[in-house]
Amino acid sequence: MPTYFYTAKSLDGQTKKGELAAKDTRELAAALKQDGLVLVSAIDRAEKRTSLRGPSLFSRVSFIEKIMMVKNLYVMIMTGLPLVKSLDVLILQAKSRKLKNVLTDVKDRIIKGESLSSALSKHTDVFSDFFLSMVKVGEESGTLEEVLKVLSLQMEKEHRLKSKIRGAMIYPCIILIVLILVGIIIVTVVLPNLNSFFMSLNADVPFYTKMIIGAGEFSTKYWPFLIIVPLLILVLLWLILKTPGGKKAKDNILLKLPLISLLVKENNSAAMIRSLSSLIAAGVPFTRSLEVTAGTVGNYYFKKALEGSLEKIKKGERLSKTLLPYKNIFPFGAIEMIEVGEETGKSASILKELAEFYEEETIAVTEKLSAAIEPALIVILGIAVGFFAFSIIQPMYSSLSAIQ
Repeated sequence: MPTYFYTAKSLDGQTKKGELAAKDTRELAAALKQDGLVLVSAIDRAEKRTSLRGPSLFSRVSFIEKIMMVKNLYVMIMTGLPLVKSLDVLILQAKSRKLKNVLTDVKDRIIKGESLSSALSKHTDVFSDFFLSMVKVGEESGTLEEVLKVLSLQMEKEHRLKSKIRGAMIYPCIILIVLILVGIIIVTVVLPNLNSFFMSLNADVPFYTKMIIGAGEFSTKYWPFLIIVPLLILVLLWLILKTPGGKKAKDNILLKLPLISLLVKENNSAAMIRSLSSLIAAGVPFTRSLEVTAGTVGNYYFKKALEGSLEKIKKGERLSKTLLPYKNIFPFGAIEMIEVGEETGKSASILKELAEFYEEETIAVTEKLSAAIEPALIVILGIAVGFFAFSIIQPMYSSLSAIQ
């Protein structure tokens, strides 16, 4: 039988907290009622213990599940279903325990009088600033239904773009993994076994075969060292990249790499412009839209460009003009199209079209990059296999000559 931490009110309005074992919250409420108390909230002690451990990899809510949640909420509100009842349906539909708990808490807060945006804002580990700002605007303007529709489309576009990029890079990654595995097997298994055979026949072993055999013997003897050191380096690199200086250096390198630069520019431009377009279309004030978008952009230099523009826009300048000092980080034509939108008064629609264009361009560039990497990796794989094969065949040929 679970034990609940409860908060209850007495008949004279006093608050009382404690813990009590009960089969469920209904039984808990009945037990407290006998003591003249009204149950306000209850948390299962096991769930509370789990939440105190902090978020884990397995407690995250997937992006797809959030998309489905928003789409279903939009449909239910559009059909006139009350918000609390809609949340009950979403709780039943939720697959992850994390999302169930979050939606249950949101529903409880709404019943107590909080707004939807206020209740959602208590769970920033699940809902982004962009998500919360959109919902808040929808409530304030009375267009929550339309905002949820725009939000679901925005999230679908973002998910589609990321999926396309990941999909295009799967095959090159598989080839790279195969290359590494082939090298490890030859160096640690094949050549060390052949080495004793070569030594017994006093065969003439070339220096590159000796080098590979030596690497194999070293890795066999000191394999813990070869696992621990790379892991420590990766952890150290990860920690460095988490610092402001490390993130700035990484983003600077990505913007200057010959093959990667265009992809980074178009990907960040698409994300930035899409967010800005959605916020403006939903009725968010322009300065607030820039603040929220700056918080959602991943690249340091794009974030800096938006933050720098925000201060100038508050003084009356146009966005296109304030972005000119940062034109080197934007793809060709981006700032010019933003200027056209400002002059025609159709910023939201033009930004939407521009975002879709750069999303398609990002996918196209990723596929081209993948197509260019694949043959290069296959050639490298062939050269590596050929090198290992030659390192084995030549000593064997020398061994046969020694036998003759």
